Amino acid sequence: MAPVLAPPTLLSGVTTASPVFVEPPPPAPAAAAAQLRLPPARGDELGPQGRRALIGGVVAAHLVGGWALMQIDAVRTAVIEAAPVLMVDMIAPAEAPKPAPPPPRPQPRSTAPAPAPLIAAAPTPSPAPPAFVVPAPEPVLPQPVVVAPAPPAPPAPVAQPLAQVIKQVAPSAVRYVKEPTLDFPLLAKRAREHGTVVLRITVDAHGRLKEAWVHKSSGFERIDQAALKDIRTARFVPQMEDGRPVEWQTLAPLAYDL
Repeated sequence: MAPVLAPPTLLSGVTTASPVFVEPPPPAPAAAAAQLRLPPARGDELGPQGRRALIGGVVAAHLVGGWALMQIDAVRTAVIEAAPVLMVDMIAPAEAPKPAPPPPRPQPRSTAPAPAPLIAAAPTPSPAPPAFVVPAPEPVLPQPVVVAPAPPAPPAPVAQPLAQVIKQVAPSAVRYVKEPTLDFPLLAKRAREHGTVVLRITVDAHGRLKEAWVHKSSGFERIDQAALKDIRTARFVPQMEDGRPVEWQTLAPLAYDL
């Protein structure tokens, strides 16, 4: 029921234009029941628990029926095409929140070596040109004169004895005190070796043999060695010169014949 507005009244000679709301009296119970037009209570009406079970069963039946219809591809396609975009967004399952990307791994900071400080070298002062100074000549001292000592006088030459000249005697002038004994080698005889050996001999002042060597070979070594051995058995007559015996040389042939 709408509230009833009371007319304005004059209070103490002041007119107020503000409306005053007056709450109407509550209606009678019979009139309220008639206005609501509630159906009369029945004795077989469900209780609160039964009502809740009935409502739950109806809701579950609708959900099952809707889920079964959504399993058919044609129904699902028709529903998606007929429903507005907002309904599709509401029906579509919310996407799972994407995991936040892991924070970037801190990279090790490579510390570059600090550049070596550049030390500016002090400019090398250019050397001043040397002053050319002519040195004063040093006084020349007189050099002492060194007199070499006189070489000693050479010794007086010693008179060298004159080389004795050996007297040469012809083979025909040789005289024997004892003639040499010839010993013919046996091996030379068997080998039929023979010939004449000419020996050069040196005889001292006493007539003894001093040296002997082969002047002319016989052609056989055994004959030559036998001649050098046999000549030592001879004794000679001394050779005289100016009344005194001297050393002499001669050729002595020794013949070894078969």
